[in-house]
Amino acid sequence: MVSIIRAGMLVFALTLLLPIGISAARFYAQGVGEGWRTADRSSAGLLPPAAQHPGAAVRVFAARTVRWRGIFAVHCWIVLKEEGAADYTRYDYTAWSETIRVNGFEPDGRWFGRIPEVVFAAEGPAAAALIPRMQSAIAAFARRNRGTYRAWPGPNSNTFVAAVLDAVPEIRISLPPTAIGKDYPDDGRWLRLTPSGTGVRLALGGYAGLTVGWVEGIEVNILGSVVGFDLRRPAIKLPGLGRLGMAEYRGASPMTLAVAGTL
Repeated sequence: MVSIIRAGMLVFALTLLLPIGISAARFYAQGVGEGWRTADRSSAGLLPPAAQHPGAAVRVFAARTVRWRGIFAVHCWIVLKEEGAADYTRYDYTAWSETIRVNGFEPDGRWFGRIPEVVFAAEGPAAAALIPRMQSAIAAFARRNRGTYRAWPGPNSNTFVAAVLDAVPEIRISLPPTAIGKDYPDDGRWLRLTPSGTGVRLALGGYAGLTVGWVEGIEVNILGSVVGFDLRRPAIKLPGLGRLGMAEYRGASPMTLAVAGTL
């Protein structure tokens, strides 16, 4: 029995505590940056000017979140642009003022000094096919009222983006493992299909859970942190460090293009 307990403690340390410790060391080595009130929120140059991009566009971005929480988590948001629109429209789910904040920041802006990464991108007809359904999912998000936001275990910004992706399973992407809150059951269901529709997810209030899917891979949720691996695009997923291995596919999938009528 003692040997089993020791083995369990070793596994816990190697898969949860050690990665978080490495992430913390890296975070502080890079510098925590200036205070959030004065931190850089300017464009990171990841989107062309809307006037030079007449076609439809969809983006999902993620960036390390504010202050020490950046050791553990990223903040995700959605950017949409309909064909012919003069501007991009950015959607964030936050704890400030209006819970779903529209154009509160630059579409591809640095998140309080942290440069975002592109989680998903679609252009032209593929994007145009997705936008109406994503807009409907944003409008229907059940936790949009003031006072519903909770940084941990959710619902938070990542819960919101995951819920919108639920409405368009053919996108077939998985949010970063550091998107804490993505597994929070915003609809109250403890057992359901994964956002990609390629597997199942067991969610125990966001505090624990298990996800098994072709797109999502195998993920174990421990207090919101994810440990897992991806067979489709080989990689391991670790708390704080995120995905280590082959990058997640970030473009519109063949199924998305088929829905858009471009295949």
